[in-house]
Amino acid sequence: MLKRILKWVGAVLVVALVAGAAFVGLQVRAYSASMGKIYDVPSPKIARSTEPAMLERGKHLAESLGGCATADCHGADLAGGKVIEMGPLGKMSSPNITPAGRAGGYSDGELARLILHGIKKDGRSVTFMPSQDFSWWPDDDVQAVISYVRTVPPVAKPDGVFELGLLAKVLDRRDLIPIDIARRIDHDKRPAAPKPEPTAVYGAFIGRMCFGCHGAHLSGGPIPGAPASMAVPKNITPHETGLKEWTYTDFDRLLMQGLKKDGQKCDPMMPIEALGKMNDLEKQALWAYLRSVPAAPFGGR
Repeated sequence: MLKRILKWVGAVLVVALVAGAAFVGLQVRAYSASMGKIYDVPSPKIARSTEPAMLERGKHLAESLGGCATADCHGADLAGGKVIEMGPLGKMSSPNITPAGRAGGYSDGELARLILHGIKKDGRSVTFMPSQDFSWWPDDDVQAVISYVRTVPPVAKPDGVFELGLLAKVLDRRDLIPIDIARRIDHDKRPAAPKPEPTAVYGAFIGRMCFGCHGAHLSGGPIPGAPASMAVPKNITPHETGLKEWTYTDFDRLLMQGLKKDGQKCDPMMPIEALGKMNDLEKQALWAYLRSVPAAPFGGR
């Protein structure tokens, strides 16, 4: 009897393993097919400017809302960021986008398409770059960033490692981690943000940059597939497990100093390097938006 039960259990496990392998194979194949797709999206007619105000705006966006100039992204000199170890998901680092790096091989229009549509020079999807978070930027802001990138000193530095595990590809296809970017953007309908004001309406566009870590519902929880050593994003909705008792002063201190309400330092995973460079209007708009979203218990992402 025991042998029969063990045989049955063994058969079930074999079937489960085969089914699991088949599922992973299908997801990886779908990921590869999507990443190989050539998008027929024309490059916007946007060209660099040398106007000082435009360059200053571009620098601000690259260092704040875009987060391009942070260590976890392209680095302060835009020559490539640090390698981020993501356990079974893989190892990731952003490339060199100085004039001596990848940006040097792109026209201004191609860079604009990359920013707004997540489409590379060859027409295929960019990997992991959060274009879906700032595809709402108006043309003049896109022009400003491109203009600024063209002015940074060229750095002859090879791109860092970028290796994706099977799990990352599966989670991308399940829409749990955004890696294949172009398929997440509506290329026919570009969102239009209102003029910059310290309101929840404008803050909702800025708040898109929070989705990658805190989830679409902003209620936090473990990032799917991330190693146990990686910090768990907090709930930033007005729930009692989130920011219910916070004031704008608490929020501003978090952004500017990296200190939580209780005075403790937030985890280095929190992009204070970029958030701390937001201007007062942007911070107030983001705060107004976070206070306006539905309160949700921690863990719903």
